[in-house]
Amino acid sequence: MRMPNEQMIAVAAGTSDALVEVDRVSIQFPGSRGRGTVVAVEDVCVSIRRGEKFVLLGPSGCGKSTLLTAIGGFIPVSSGEIRVDGKAVTRPSMNRVLVFQDFAQLLPWRTVVNNVEWAIAKRWPKMGAKERAERACHYIERVGLGVQAQQYPNTLSGGQKQRCAIARAFAIQPEILLMDEPFGALDAINREKMQHELNRLWDAEDKRVTIAFVTHDVNEAVHLGHRVMVMSRGPGRLRALVDNPNVGSPPHDASALKLVDELRELLKDTP
Repeated sequence: MRMPNEQMIAVAAGTSDALVEVDRVSIQFPGSRGRGTVVAVEDVCVSIRRGEKFVLLGPSGCGKSTLLTAIGGFIPVSSGEIRVDGKAVTRPSMNRVLVFQDFAQLLPWRTVVNNVEWAIAKRWPKMGAKERAERACHYIERVGLGVQAQQYPNTLSGGQKQRCAIARAFAIQPEILLMDEPFGALDAINREKMQHELNRLWDAEDKRVTIAFVTHDVNEAVHLGHRVMVMSRGPGRLRALVDNPNVGSPPHDASALKLVDELRELLKDTP
């Protein structure tokens, strides 16, 4: 079986530019009907560098979404510790924003621009109405929703709803953007468009936002992630940490396709 080159599999040790440190983290849940416990994540050590796009890749049920949610502070770890900027994560924060694939994450009674303004007001309560509106419009234009600014979510396509959710997330300048398969419910064409839009928006923000992105799509992982963390089947463990020099490359780039094949081999061999 062909495996990735040795230099591709990195040691999951902390680095001096680490923003997020996952230190020997395990996460357990009660079993059904009170029978024992279910181990979702087991003894994971990994760091996410400041200003990178980091992908968590693995099969369904491997604990990647659970780990992402714990980084956000939405669920506690059972053992170990998650730190952001050296401080233990114990609860959610406006500095860690979660975007997921459920289109219902927008407020249905607010327009596109009002959805973004609402988040800005939560982030900066003292910001004036004019500045808040200008900021909201700026990010709505960035994601190509200027024409739809006054529309309500129920009039938008799935891709447009995700654009609005991403505009809202970037508008409040989180330190970390946590994305849980945000394009998973889109068709192939819109999925590819949204991947391109995310890369473009991250570049336009001067790479100030650190992104942690969950997917089980290998092509998506290679297109988006500077590094790809491959997780084993549940309980989720770190299988490999792969550097990706092909981030943002065209889908049919030979080097990117080679890495896609190597990651697929890793997933096939995942215990």
